[in-house]
Amino acid sequence: MKIVMLGAPGAGKGTQAKMIAERYGIPHVSTGDIFRANIKNDTELGRKAKGYMDKGELVPDELTVSMLLDRVAADDCKNGYVLDGFPRTIPQAEVLDKELDRLGESIDYAIDVNVPDENIVKRMGGRRACVTCGATYHIEHVPPKKEGICDNCGGELILRDDDKPETVQNRLNVYHTQTQPLIDFYTAKGVLKTVDGTQDMQKVFADITDILG
Repeated sequence: MKIVMLGAPGAGKGTQAKMIAERYGIPHVSTGDIFRANIKNDTELGRKAKGYMDKGELVPDELTVSMLLDRVAADDCKNGYVLDGFPRTIPQAEVLDKELDRLGESIDYAIDVNVPDENIVKRMGGRRACVTCGATYHIEHVPPKKEGICDNCGGELILRDDDKPETVQNRLNVYHTQTQPLIDFYTAKGVLKTVDGTQDMQKVFADITDILG
């Protein structure tokens, strides 16, 4: 079972991807983790990627796809995997499709965790992170025992720059321009399934497991 997770930043697709991986015993493959692992292990691909990242540039599609294919060729992926954070653009999806096709494989499901922009801005604006230990909270859903203070270490809780409304809106604009077209791409292939991401986390997961069977 090869699954692609789609959804705007803050829609909760990463959380759902982890839950799917656990339930079905398949790896949760996140491009962020792949980059970090390649850089940490000082692989040739990792060194190339680091060169771009150090300059604040996006890692080119070919390099990202090479790392991804290298990861999904590992033994633990032979029964399938959940892709989180990839593909982000149509060219990435096309390269992935071409490579999978060469192996006689294809994506089985593209699951879109659909949440309206205004919900996401509100949801991410309520996040707080500890400056000391990095623990995260939400003022409505997972509040700390004492306002502004981390339960774990007593550190100060802050609203991170990338969770500020103007930054979130900017990220959403990029998402709609670059990643939204993937909805049409996977719809045309007949593999897109949409779930309502505004529901409780467990209900979203129940809807996904209904789709996956």
